[in-house]
Amino acid sequence: MATATQRTKVHTVTGGDGLRLHVREWGDPGGPPILFIHGWSQNHLCWAAQYESALADEFRLIAFDLRGHGMSEAPLEPEHYTDGRLWADDLAAIIEHLALDRSVLVGWSYGAFVICDYVRAHGEDRIGAINFVEGVVKLGSAAFGTLIGPGFLDHFAGATADDLPTNIATMRSFVRACLATPLPTADMETAVCWNMAVPARVRANLAAREIDDDDVLRTLTVPVLVTHGRADTVALPAMAEHILATCPVAKASWYDGVGHAPHLEDPERFNREIAALTTRLRV
Repeated sequence: MATATQRTKVHTVTGGDGLRLHVREWGDPGGPPILFIHGWSQNHLCWAAQYESALADEFRLIAFDLRGHGMSEAPLEPEHYTDGRLWADDLAAIIEHLALDRSVLVGWSYGAFVICDYVRAHGEDRIGAINFVEGVVKLGSAAFGTLIGPGFLDHFAGATADDLPTNIATMRSFVRACLATPLPTADMETAVCWNMAVPARVRANLAAREIDDDDVLRTLTVPVLVTHGRADTVALPAMAEHILATCPVAKASWYDGVGHAPHLEDPERFNREIAALTTRLRV
């Protein structure tokens, strides 16, 4: 079997306001598409346990670096990050450029905001299903401490400070806080690296938005899977409960003893569930 690296295709896609986005795909080019959207201060590498798995034998797997992250363009001015339409147009441009039809959108943490931005602006017609993975759908003072927990709040000041040693120490701690069970040392080190690839000012700009996605959640009609770890201290389990109470088509998959990264902490189960969700769309 060919390795995921040998089957990788790399794209540069022009997103909202002309910003260049780094996009990669793996797997069967004729298979059902799954589009992975990472979270705050991450990049496409966080999905390695998916694109280097047996999922690549059956599905077309796509991941990209959000604006300001990884290998995508990263201007520092806040206006590139505070307009929800730009995030929506980024995702629309990728879907159009890669000719994706009825994709399953998998949004980790902040990735849920991007999915909701897209649906609000472009509708559901090109979406097959949605998987909110520790998805965050509210951002602002009312959510802090109730839906968004200390795993994020305790690290925000250090993550956005204009001081490199503080950033490094904070992101090392943040990675640990995301996980109920530590990953192998090499994987932990790589996770710190991908977090550090994001400028501190970009991290601050992302959190400057006031977001309430209830309007989108109430109107979704495609299947929605809510994947959430009961030990998450970043997006508290109350966030998932809110999605389930607000979105009439949402169904839960709870992970006991798992933190903010079920796709990393229990990839075998996670991959089975995303495969099942995608396969059901083709029946």
